[in-house]
Amino acid sequence: MDYRKLGPSGTIVTAYCLGTMTFGAEADEAASHRLLDDYFAWGGNFIDTADVYSAGVSEEITGRWLKARPTEAKQAVIATKGRFPMGDGPNDIGLSRRHLHDALNASLKRLGVDYIDLYQMHAWDALTPIEETLRFLDDAVSAGKIGYYGFSNYVGWHIAKASEIAKAQGYTRPVTLQPQYNLLMRDIELEIVAACQDAGMGLLPWSPLAGGWLTGKYKRDQAPTGATRLGENPKRGGEAYEARNAQDRTWAIIGAVEEIARARGVSMAQVALAWVATRPAVTSVILGARTPEQLADNLGAAKLTLSDEEMQTLTDVSAPTPGQYPYGQHGINQRHRKIEGGR
Repeated sequence: MDYRKLGPSGTIVTAYCLGTMTFGAEADEAASHRLLDDYFAWGGNFIDTADVYSAGVSEEITGRWLKARPTEAKQAVIATKGRFPMGDGPNDIGLSRRHLHDALNASLKRLGVDYIDLYQMHAWDALTPIEETLRFLDDAVSAGKIGYYGFSNYVGWHIAKASEIAKAQGYTRPVTLQPQYNLLMRDIELEIVAACQDAGMGLLPWSPLAGGWLTGKYKRDQAPTGATRLGENPKRGGEAYEARNAQDRTWAIIGAVEEIARARGVSMAQVALAWVATRPAVTSVILGARTPEQLADNLGAAKLTLSDEEMQTLTDVSAPTPGQYPYGQHGINQRHRKIEGGR
């Protein structure tokens, strides 16, 4: 498996990260430990979890695996997140110093470690001054409780503001952003990717298979059934079947992925993962498998290199539609810049 730097840091992670949102929910402890065993056997070293995954159970399952596998634990790069409610009190949520202090210590305890490599703010908190959050994170680095910090689900101005304040105050700066990013969901390219590149941050895409859409498991005008995420909940968030099924763009993208997969003799999932793993600023792609079979298939993407023509086909068919001003002007501005720069 390819190795990459964790954003601008000197820590090295594999190009595919094992996400643990299924642990304690769609995978019991034995199944979760099997996924971790298989992932590390493939050469992976990067685990991503969060305190709210199964209300802390995901971290606990991961912690017990780390304790039982000291050799693998020594090589593991551990990432977790804090921000969302872990209790009923008014201070059991958010990015305040108080809540993050409690959340970080609780995550350390559940994981059974005294140090977390990457601590991520799970979402923006409009109530807490960003200076308070950044100062806490800088203190946590200085105290040796975390190595680095990053963000998740932030928009462009959140990233720019946080990065510039950290720089101006001399605080440790963020190294990564964890956004939703896949062939069906490319809106982050309109502004967020550029903000991360300007701040020197790497991307850790979640939902790289768009909730299963890019594996070919869903069919046009045929409501999903069975043991799939949309089969269990067809109205699930941004993956809702009816909304995506109604878009011609969805099926054009799926058709292109399927055609390349058939020609290469690989799965559709591997094609979709290989595309996102080579996008600008991407550090590591988060895999969210339910079963060892799904994980093995996903990890097969590490051996797949798409041709320039295949990459361009997928990039063209999935191009985001920026709509009206100012995003609709992006292509014109880029052409002007190319002319003015003499390139």
